[in-house]
Amino acid sequence: MWILQALRDGDFLSLLMGLLVYALVIFVLLPVHEYAHAWAASRLGDRTAFQRGRLSFDPMRHVDPMGALCLVLFGFGWAKPVPVNPFYFKNRKTGMALTALAGPVSNLLMALLGAFLYNVLALVLPYGDYWLAVYYFFWYFITINISLAVFNLLPVPPLDGSRIFAAVLPDRWNDFLNRYERYIFPIMAVLLFSGILDGVLSVMNDWAFALVTGVASLPFRLFGL
Repeated sequence: MWILQALRDGDFLSLLMGLLVYALVIFVLLPVHEYAHAWAASRLGDRTAFQRGRLSFDPMRHVDPMGALCLVLFGFGWAKPVPVNPFYFKNRKTGMALTALAGPVSNLLMALLGAFLYNVLALVLPYGDYWLAVYYFFWYFITINISLAVFNLLPVPPLDGSRIFAAVLPDRWNDFLNRYERYIFPIMAVLLFSGILDGVLSVMNDWAFALVTGVASLPFRLFGL
């Protein structure tokens, strides 16, 4: 585990930075992601998440203790799933897809905001040792949000991507995925821990990073800043 390795190496700066990054994910980014699901479902007619107190930015309403622990120890975790009742949607498939899409979109919007603020900082703050921590914070903020969005868009149950693709897949394929979801996800976890998916995820993250930072810097380039 990375924590034990950092302690053995005496690298307390890396340990502190790592814990701060995971705290950011657990108490800020994941709650926003889950709030986006609840908000989308509510707007589309399903008030289940609202009635259960999930239409909130309060991290305690979203954090899953075991998921948070796994995230810190292994870099792979989860929050409490937002309850959704598709029978309240006018179109069940479309409603589920839009509700699922809201989570990754919220991460991409946060990454876009972070990249925009990064460009603003580059205009007003010197890039030196004194302000380096601020630049690192925004870099981590951007990259983590992009990673969360890309990962959740994978079309594998129970990730958001599976709900999105379900809107265009035949019912028999959706039935198959739902039936074997409890087997598919552990296989996915093994592939992640083994590093087999690292190459694919890295390429997807690079593309998303280039797109987000390119859009965020466009106003500055247009005005020659």
